Amino acid sequence: MLAIIGGSGLSRLATLEGERRQVVRTPYGEPSGPLTFGRIRGRDVVFLARHGYGHTIAPHRVNYRANIWALKEQGVEGVISVASVGGIRADFGPGTLVIPHQIIDYTWGRRNTFFDGPGDPVVHIDFTEPYAPALRARLLAAARACGEAVHDGGVYAATQGPRLETAAEIDRLERDGADIVGMTGMPEAALAREAGLAYAAIAVVANHAAGRGTSARAIALEAIERVLEAAMARVRRIIEEVVTT
Repeated sequence: MLAIIGGSGLSRLATLEGERRQVVRTPYGEPSGPLTFGRIRGRDVVFLARHGYGHTIAPHRVNYRANIWALKEQGVEGVISVASVGGIRADFGPGTLVIPHQIIDYTWGRRNTFFDGPGDPVVHIDFTEPYAPALRARLLAAARACGEAVHDGGVYAATQGPRLETAAEIDRLERDGADIVGMTGMPEAALAREAGLAYAAIAVVANHAAGRGTSARAIALEAIERVLEAAMARVRRIIEEVVTT
């Protein structure tokens, strides 16, 4: 069973059949909301809205540990993250879908490991490839199968938020090698690795990053919702395809 974590623009999966919600308790507190179980094309799927079903939880306030733990407890085999991002690369304009392959973490102060309690052993995970290659390959194959164009690879810069970045900060991220910028990629990916869950992402470019393209002077926030609405329809088609492969 695959789990889908939806970000801004994807607070529910309209294609779920037999939908039911279940409240899950964890040793790390409350997840972002109840888990939503259902079936897509006859396959079991569980969905969780990262920011809550009313989109009320800011990126730095998401209880990432509780979310991943709750999904792990349900026996999922892998997690697909859907997240909206800003495009840094010139060819990553609004509406572009990216299957990232690397992360640079600029977040701070987030509870970023399961192994920090009194007496817990020190645990080091290999994070050379933060996204599971096999699950990434499934996403790419699913996109091809349903005719949706995606970019294979991109470096995701995870920033603290909730404010958007300055143009100078985007310049710095570009110098560091980042292609897209978002606020929820970490510690979610690392916690999934600690939990032994395959993890991959579909990043939806909602806008040019600050100082780039149409955001050269300012980011048109009112346009983001329109972009996400159209792009998420494409994301849903990919998700429908990937759960059956």
